[in-house]
Amino acid sequence: MKCPHCLVAFHDKPEWVSLGNDKDGDWAVVKMLCPACSRMIVFLANGEAVVARSFFTRLQNVTQMILVRPKGSNRPPCPEEVKAASASIAADYEEACLVLPDSAKASAALSRRGLQQVLREKAQTTSKDLFDQIQEVLDGGKLPSHIEESLEAVRVIGNFATHSTKSKSTGEIVPVEAGEAEWNLEALEALFDFYYVQPAKTAARKAALNKKLADAGKPQIK
Repeated sequence: MKCPHCLVAFHDKPEWVSLGNDKDGDWAVVKMLCPACSRMIVFLANGEAVVARSFFTRLQNVTQMILVRPKGSNRPPCPEEVKAASASIAADYEEACLVLPDSAKASAALSRRGLQQVLREKAQTTSKDLFDQIQEVLDGGKLPSHIEESLEAVRVIGNFATHSTKSKSTGEIVPVEAGEAEWNLEALEALFDFYYVQPAKTAARKAALNKKLADAGKPQIK
């Protein structure tokens, strides 16, 4: 796993501590220590207890795994290129990631608003509703197919046809479908990479090449 403290990947060795059970099933704390930063990572988990020789060992069929320490998410951090271009988009994304373990509805509202702003600012969409913005982008055919499929899935998984509020008032907190909040973030992260990260990398490579050409007395590329 990747440490949510320092973002260094490591082979986790979780320790399970039973908390007992209630009508929702068995509960346990899952803890592990990051070897890179020496910080504790703690999850609250819900599932079915596995008992061996009368002793609790772990949970199986886990239905919830909530990150308790550090308070945050396992989503990738917002790219610096996005932060530099739009503080509001970056803030919506970071908050959507942060609240996801506690409220999928709030997370989805924030990520929908972020999607709408990215499509408006980068894809130059003119429609007012997110549903129609996505259609504009799909009709334009300028995005890679995997991103187009992710955006179409945002509409399908979110059941926009039934819950038009998600499209017309993107920031409003409304009921969400299973997996909807996570999928919104996946689509937003793909757009970040396409519209912000990759162009910045290309510009940096071009600048480095032009410097070498200039030093060699050769014409620069435009």
